[in-house]
Amino acid sequence: MKLPVYMDYHATTPVDPRVLAAMTPYFMEKFGNPSSRTHSFGWQAAEAVENARGQVARLLGADPKEIYFTSGATESNNLAIKGVALMHPGQRAQILTTPIEHKAVLDPCKWAEWQGMEVVFLPVDRHGMVDPAAVEEAITERTVIVSIIFSNNEIGTIQRLRDIGRITRSHGVLLHTDAAQAAGKIPVDVAALHIDLLSLTAHKMYGPKGIGALYVRGGDAREILSPLLDGGGQEGGFRPGTLNVPGIVGLGEACHICEQEMAAESERLGRLRDRLQGGIFNELDEVHLNGHPTERLPHNLNLSFGYVEGEALLMSMSDVAVSTGAACNSAGAAGRSKGSYVLEAIGLPDDLIQSSIRFGLGRFTTEEEVDYVKERVVEAVRSLRELSPQYAAEHANRSRR
Repeated sequence: MKLPVYMDYHATTPVDPRVLAAMTPYFMEKFGNPSSRTHSFGWQAAEAVENARGQVARLLGADPKEIYFTSGATESNNLAIKGVALMHPGQRAQILTTPIEHKAVLDPCKWAEWQGMEVVFLPVDRHGMVDPAAVEEAITERTVIVSIIFSNNEIGTIQRLRDIGRITRSHGVLLHTDAAQAAGKIPVDVAALHIDLLSLTAHKMYGPKGIGALYVRGGDAREILSPLLDGGGQEGGFRPGTLNVPGIVGLGEACHICEQEMAAESERLGRLRDRLQGGIFNELDEVHLNGHPTERLPHNLNLSFGYVEGEALLMSMSDVAVSTGAACNSAGAAGRSKGSYVLEAIGLPDDLIQSSIRFGLGRFTTEEEVDYVKERVVEAVRSLRELSPQYAAEHANRSRR
């Protein structure tokens, strides 16, 4: 077993060797611009792009014409939120979203507010779940889009999008979902879930960084979204710029592998995740599971350790790569993590927010690594609690009862 052990697969994933092999020819041998229509170099590149478009579409149960390539889920989220907002200039249109969205949705929603739109935050329960009834109650004649994350990047909770999608479709309101953590990990069928817009990225599913996609139901993005960029006719004029052919090929191959192996991989990771969780709970008290106990991503485990500070726990385990939350939430140049707004939104008290650790298992995680991480966590928590007078007092009170 090599150290350090990587268990931060929510933040990013290594490129699968099969993905890298598919990409490699398009850096030098097949380097053409897919917009060059007069020679074989361009034709070859264009064929590779369309093949990848089909691979992405198959993973989502979509039509290839409904897939637009972007630089990643952040750009896709911006295209969805801002694109809708720009279609309603000067109107008091309404966006419904949740307080547990990724910053790549929350920040575009702030921008939409600056443009005069109203943003309404739907409540979530203690597991981070949105009640579909709350969605229906919040929709008004001014609602133009509902944006709800498919599965949360910190606590792994999977939303009831099928029920929510029925509601939004019946009201003629667009449903957007950030599926960066879900796509390739759990089944995603855009038609069955009544999804209109979906964002994903390659680097969360063993593809390269800097490439992603936006699914647009029906395929004519400019019917419902205003483009954010001008300057070229690429991607139907909706997302101009020379296409990143190696990246697109990598995204396509990553989606293809996930389509073929997702079921078996998810089952394996679920077993490993439960092994890690069970091992920790068997040896430590005052450990709390954050997120839904069953409706969650198979590779996600978010725990709070009572009487332990999360940052101190991380520093005690320098040979284990885990995090206290989303990679985008570091504060300032020092890189010290802020308290998780996701955990705050589900009502977790501040002491448990500050003691939370997110474990993200992945394709290359082994049983040996899981057992090693469990031992390191137990060792570190016990060591830190020995320094906690509060824990000592609580433990003494329990002994007297």
